Amino acid sequence: MPSPVAPEGSRGYIIPIGGRIGDSDILGRFVALCGGRDARIAIVPTASADSNTGREYEATFKKLGAREAKALNIERRSDCDDSDYLAVIEAADGVFLTGGSQLKLSTTLGGTPIATLLRRRNAAGQHVAGTSAGAAFLSEHMIGFGEEGPTPRVGMVTLAPGLGLTNRVVIDQHFRQRDRLGRLLMALALNPFAIGLGLDEDTAAFIGPDNVVDIHGSGAITCIDPSKVEFSAADHTDRGQPVSLLGVRLHILTHGAAFNLHTREAMAPGARTG
Repeated sequence: MPSPVAPEGSRGYIIPIGGRIGDSDILGRFVALCGGRDARIAIVPTASADSNTGREYEATFKKLGAREAKALNIERRSDCDDSDYLAVIEAADGVFLTGGSQLKLSTTLGGTPIATLLRRRNAAGQHVAGTSAGAAFLSEHMIGFGEEGPTPRVGMVTLAPGLGLTNRVVIDQHFRQRDRLGRLLMALALNPFAIGLGLDEDTAAFIGPDNVVDIHGSGAITCIDPSKVEFSAADHTDRGQPVSLLGVRLHILTHGAAFNLHTREAMAPGARTG
């Protein structure tokens, strides 16, 4: 569950990115939020199978002007008790989770002091971003894996516990590129409280402390609101069969657009006044 925000405090940004970050300056905006030239960024490359991933992001963030960028070699659950790693996260202005396998993130970090600290620090103002698998892991309900295709079908998606920085969204990534509309719809049929955010590659949702999502990047975010669903056949449809859903609202949000998670209002690019 998300950690509570202090009465006079403000939660940090939660920034899921759809993967394959290009030239859209998403990471530059993240560094700016973290303090620009004073930014201290901790990198968690746990999801990646490439041992060079952490070092590559260290170089990227330093090139973007961050004062410090430190990759934490968290490979086993026992690493999550490491006092040096905990100290780096405690002192960081922002934390970045790389891509790879979200199930590796959940099985390695879930229920550990690292996960607890990330929730507490985000509630105290630390910004947390993740790309691809790192994006999927940020919310309370995480898509562990699933099948491709535009139509929701029973059994096509498996949900798992995520990091729990927010319980307001379910995130899917590489969305248009990997044809993942059906599995996100199926995830929301099972949990119609949440908003679905399907992130295209090189596209990010900057979820602010006011629970307004600002869209940044070269692609789009498919925003699915199931709160007004009038009918769902998810509970009485056989495995592998398509699921009927009536009353789902869907928005396509591009750079400069926004969505208020509290009022469930979508705003066209440039229309946000607050």
